[in-house]
Amino acid sequence: MARKPGSRASGEFVLFNVFYEDGTQRSNRKVPAELLGGLDGDEPARGVIEAQDRDISAKSGMAPLKIKRIVRADAKEKENVKEWKLAR
Repeated sequence: MARKPGSRASGEFVLFNVFYEDGTQRSNRKVPAELLGGLDGDEPARGVIEAQDRDISAKSGMAPLKIKRIVRADAKEKENVKEWKLAR
């Protein structure tokens, strides 16, 4: 039986945009929400995403790229809204 829309437990994953040193970007990388928060904040996401990159590079045969920065996927939109409100 199909689930009703919105019945999925929210907060299972947090989405991140990953920016690499060569200028490329990967969007909506999933990190389990249970690993985030606390004193470390979003720092554990880097380790999870690096592990994902190692798995991807092993399957593709290419070397993994160095991560420049990691940003929550919804953070950019929130920043733009704040900037827009401040600019008025």
